[in-house]
Amino acid sequence: MLRQAADYQTLTRDFRWSIPARFNMGVAVCDDWARREPARPALVEWTPKGLVIHSYEDMRQASNRLARALCRQGIKAGERVALLLPQSPETLIAHLAIYKIGAIALPLAALFGRDALEYRLTNSGAAAVITDARGVEKLREIGSAGLPDLRLIWSVDGADGPVRDLRADMAQESSDYEAVDTGADDPALMIYTSGTTGLAKGALHGHRVLLGHIPGVQFPHEFLPQAGDRMWTPADWAWAGGLLNVLLPSLYLGVAVVCRRFERFDPEAALALIDQAEIRNAFIPPTALRMLRVIEEPRKKFKLNLRTLASGGESLGAEVYEWGRKAFGLTINEFYGQTESNLVLASCAAAGVSRAGAIGKAVPGHDVAVVRDDGSICETDEMGQVAIKRPNPVMFLEYWKRPDATRDKFIGDWMITGDLAREDADGYVHFVGRDDDVITSSGYRIGPGEIEDCLLRHPAVQIGAAVGKPDALRTEIVKAFVVLKEGYAPSKELADDIQSFVRERLSAHEYPREVAFVGELPLTTSGKVIRRLLRDQA
Repeated sequence: MLRQAADYQTLTRDFRWSIPARFNMGVAVCDDWARREPARPALVEWTPKGLVIHSYEDMRQASNRLARALCRQGIKAGERVALLLPQSPETLIAHLAIYKIGAIALPLAALFGRDALEYRLTNSGAAAVITDARGVEKLREIGSAGLPDLRLIWSVDGADGPVRDLRADMAQESSDYEAVDTGADDPALMIYTSGTTGLAKGALHGHRVLLGHIPGVQFPHEFLPQAGDRMWTPADWAWAGGLLNVLLPSLYLGVAVVCRRFERFDPEAALALIDQAEIRNAFIPPTALRMLRVIEEPRKKFKLNLRTLASGGESLGAEVYEWGRKAFGLTINEFYGQTESNLVLASCAAAGVSRAGAIGKAVPGHDVAVVRDDGSICETDEMGQVAIKRPNPVMFLEYWKRPDATRDKFIGDWMITGDLAREDADGYVHFVGRDDDVITSSGYRIGPGEIEDCLLRHPAVQIGAAVGKPDALRTEIVKAFVVLKEGYAPSKELADDIQSFVRERLSAHEYPREVAFVGELPLTTSGKVIRRLLRDQA
């Protein structure tokens, strides 16, 4: 864990990993606290009737009942148990129970459609699914023939035919359970990559991944935990950003987590929740922050008592960084990671690490560099790939059933990310874009992030994305897809104005030579723009 220090150099110098040989995430996140402070709040659930507090002891007893029920249904250590649920107490209970029996949790986004679910369930060989009525309907569409390994479907909404009633089965079990004695490197969790560049791959993590995330959570949240801290994110807990950036590390640190199911991100409802639930710490992805910009002077409309605000998943940009200071009166601390090795770069204004347009620096405990294709470290301001050095407790064990992909992920001891960046003379890392997203135009290599940040400065633009469109003369041209704010209508004159706006502020080779107005942008469940779909349209 990070100890609060005056400066970044001291933090980095003094940090040491302490990873025990035997470790179980379910016990560490819940049972250890339940023994010390059973009544301590773990989850704060938003309901239409008000907030409901769930203690660590509540979670311990419920997860023990589910652990026993899993064992009674024949689920064994090492088997994959899928979770197809939104933010809810049942989602946390299921995670804890799966870890306690030594099985592997497979979180799946509630927004996944039939094809995405079928691929992940068959590829993983999941033996069981814990879901709700909506998830049951999706599974029925796939049919048993499409899920040959699936033996058990449990619903939180009651039994129906072959679907078992989760709550009824749990009610028959004792709340006493002795967790399996797992090693820190034993498999515990598999999260599929977001699939922005092709078929998703299952990144398998050991129990140690929780401990690996702790400094990466404490750093951007300015030495979490502090008195009164309470955490929330709109991010789906099926995504590494929701599960490993917020839910599990916060609970490990004794910080209560607010949960609420959002069908779609609603800026007004999000700020009202921060007010009503007395949220002090939030992780809000960049896309959601850009949507919040429609609320003028939020501190006048809502009682906001945020202590920390962090963002990650894609580049934040200088425009949103500066807006955050005005809107919330604090600095948004950006962070970076991948499903395979998460929360390795970050900012922390309290430690003097903060710069507009930059992700930040290596989180204490992590060896991160910008490297060339041969693994050598780039010079200052030279573009290369972000890479993380192994061994590292936050790093994945392997890609599920993909030894070739696992091998190709490394150059020597460097895990390469496919994300292009540069490191400046002060050690700040500036994100350029995924290698696939970088636009090659007239000999220039252009990252979409700077263009998208500039688009946000235009008074008519709510959000925008930039991609390369094939061009016989220039190899590619920049094409922008733009969602307009209310009160603005698409027109050639507005497109021309946006083009001129970017050209004047960036350069002649970076401005979008084409502008397309769209109702919305295609996003992954983690809130990232799926640029390959926009490239297909272009």
